[in-house]
Amino acid sequence: MNFDKIRKNCRVIRIVVGLALIITGVVTGNAWFYLGVLPLVAGLTNFCPLCIITKKCSLK
Repeated sequence: MNFDKIRKNCRVIRIVVGLALIITGVVTGNAWFYLGVLPLVAGLTNFCPLCIITKKCSLK
């Protein structure tokens, strides 16, 4: 797997996934989708706990 491409787009992917989950939660009324706040905040702050744990991403 090419992790260089993932690293370049990681922040954008987290923001998009977070927004998609939140929008799905609003539309369906299912509160579990509000957990999309976690990847959204991770993307906006450029902090990824999964990258730190796996050491696959290099955040600067």
